[in-house]
Amino acid sequence: MWRRLLSVRRWAHVFRRIVPLLRSSRIPFREKLLFAVPALVYWIIPDVLPALPIDDVAVIMLLMNWFTERAERKYGA
Repeated sequence: MWRRLLSVRRWAHVFRRIVPLLRSSRIPFREKLLFAVPALVYWIIPDVLPALPIDDVAVIMLLMNWFTERAERKYGA
């Protein structure tokens, strides 16, 4: 798992695919909200979880990775 998570090739794929997936009409809006709402909440209100030592960018990147995998697996996009 760590090897894949730290892979430059994987992150290049995620960064290439995230915008087209979010713009795709094949993916329902509620699925897109599963990525957007947690990302916006964590970005706007990072002080809610002060004990969590993860940077905002790291959380967004993990959400991007999760959303990309889910959307490609579920919708074949």
